Amino acid sequence: MTTFGLQLPSFTFPDVPSDRLFDHIVEIAQAAESSGFDSFWVMDHYHQIANIGPPSDPMLEAYTILSGVAARTSTIRLGAMVTGVTYRNPAFLAKVVTTLDIVSSGRAILGIGAAWNDEESRAYGYDWPPVVERFERLEDALEICKAMFAEPRSTYRGRRHSIEDAYNVPQPVQPGGPKIMIGGGGERKTLRLTARYADMWNGFGDPDMIRGKLQILAGHCRDIGRDPADIVKTRLGTLMVAGTREEAEARREAYKADRGWSEADLAPRLICGEPGAVGDAVQTFLDAGLDGMIFNMPAGSTPQDVERAGHALRERFGS
Repeated sequence: MTTFGLQLPSFTFPDVPSDRLFDHIVEIAQAAESSGFDSFWVMDHYHQIANIGPPSDPMLEAYTILSGVAARTSTIRLGAMVTGVTYRNPAFLAKVVTTLDIVSSGRAILGIGAAWNDEESRAYGYDWPPVVERFERLEDALEICKAMFAEPRSTYRGRRHSIEDAYNVPQPVQPGGPKIMIGGGGERKTLRLTARYADMWNGFGDPDMIRGKLQILAGHCRDIGRDPADIVKTRLGTLMVAGTREEAEARREAYKADRGWSEADLAPRLICGEPGAVGDAVQTFLDAGLDGMIFNMPAGSTPQDVERAGHALRERFGS
């Protein structure tokens, strides 16, 4: 089955006060669930990132929100897109994601990556090690999380992180633990770790870029004797579903102007059109080798916008 996820990258909603913000997020997640999206994601950031809005925009902690959403939904899977490895001790992360899996009755996904936001890290007092060390931390985190997901008591000694008789009780609801998604397109490190450790991969870019990344991922899989078909492969981008071609064009131009982007900036990031055109655009990515897509929707999108998008995707690609 083709998989479709919804990411909520912005907690900025006009006329929604702080004491209603969580309820509004839940309404969006419930709209995603009821309209056919199979996963719901939030970013793992502490302040808003530059291509979405100013750092003063509202931003909530990822796993607290996901646990709250878990208690108010029933089928949609839940994850952070993606957890920055430098923001949490790996054993603590394993406990957090295990807790989310229990709260959600087995719907947690561990999305994880090597982290990239040096400005945010320094603002919040986190170390910002060189890229080589961040990837060493990522591999240790993957080993520790997999061990703690699979066994109630684990020991692991890594390059940057170790555990000694660490208990993870109760164990996750999902046998063997939540699926692991690695996000990013680095060809020598990220895709190699994906081949070795991940159940899912998420990338970025246009169909040609995706096709190239998937070829490299397949090569890393061959090197270790793994079938690349075992990895669910998705791509994150922004989606707008309009009622007509004219409405779609107007919304597309407004979105581009609001960000000050060129056409070259916009084209690899946005799918915008009436339902048939959106379906055709999604199909080009599936033809490039993806198993599904994960979509942002523009800041301020409503539950009704989410429902329209979900129904359009499922009418074209099935439930």
